[in-house]
Amino acid sequence: MMDADEVEALFTRSDGSFAFARWGRPVAPVIFGVTDETLAVVKGALEAVMVLSGHQMLETDPELGSNMMVFFFSDWDELPQVPGLDRLVNDLVPLVGRLKEQEANQYRVFHFDGQGAIKACFVFLRMDEHLSAVPAETLALSQVVQSVLLWSDLAFRDRSPLAVSGEKTILRPDIAALIRAAYDPAIPSAATDPGLALRLAARVGLLQ
Repeated sequence: MMDADEVEALFTRSDGSFAFARWGRPVAPVIFGVTDETLAVVKGALEAVMVLSGHQMLETDPELGSNMMVFFFSDWDELPQVPGLDRLVNDLVPLVGRLKEQEANQYRVFHFDGQGAIKACFVFLRMDEHLSAVPAETLALSQVVQSVLLWSDLAFRDRSPLAVSGEKTILRPDIAALIRAAYDPAIPSAATDPGLALRLAARVGLLQ
């Protein structure tokens, strides 16, 4: 069972600050750079996590059109060529430069509403040899899980949110319970007080 310290660690960033946020509006996704087969896999993972959380998924966001964009590509230099992306992601060119220097293969950008809840997320996946070797179902589920909440930048560095059950890759039961707890209407949509970890842990205990 996940205790309060473990929950707190999942939302405590490398600078020591605690930051929790969930989506404050229905998720309206669009996926770029994949085949129809992979598109169905990604949307299937999204639907599964939305059902788990009890959150909604819609075709269109009334303000943004799409508020969750997932990009699959082979080179970071492709991103600045995407029309209008520089208006959605601040300092896109310097960001791409840093990601190239780090040889990163993934990155997520979140936008927040006035209450601090997530209102948009942009997921960038550079399909290098490592990501290309990951089964589509595993990659899709991992990315959706990491986009459904504002996790710490250290949250899954040492341990994946996924687990293997037989021949299937599934969401770890403790992480699944935490996502469900995070979307409980009694929990605020955003918080910077680490005391929230106690409330989340208590709900996780009830769900597991």
